[in-house]
Amino acid sequence: MPGAMTETSAGKNGSYLTAKPEDLTEVEQKELKSELSKLEAEIVTLRHALAAKERRCVELKRKLGLMTLAGLRQNLSKSWHDVQVSNDYMKQKTSAALSTMGSAIRRKLGDMKKSATFRSFEDNLNEGNRT
Repeated sequence: MPGAMTETSAGKNGSYLTAKPEDLTEVEQKELKSELSKLEAEIVTLRHALAAKERRCVELKRKLGLMTLAGLRQNLSKSWHDVQVSNDYMKQKTSAALSTMGSAIRRKLGDMKKSATFRSFEDNLNEGNRT
């Protein structure tokens, strides 16, 4: 359908709407996919290069005695932030949250099943089935 919208990936932080791929010719799709692959590879390379430069910067500051408590705290905060926004960490957090939620639901349902109100309701249902 021309003008139809579909959700597509926009990196780690969300998604956006764009025209469906059918609106593009096969050649245009191949060109865009090729450009996207190159950009993603370049982003990964730049992240690695930046991380290496940041490590070298910290090493030089440490050797020069320029690392203060505030600097160490800032580096730890940045490292912790980088871990938190990584895909693997987010997947682990999601998995742990779902597991915890499932356990809580099972526990609550078990508690509810043991409650006097549920037993009374169950008894009423059983009596209704006998008649």
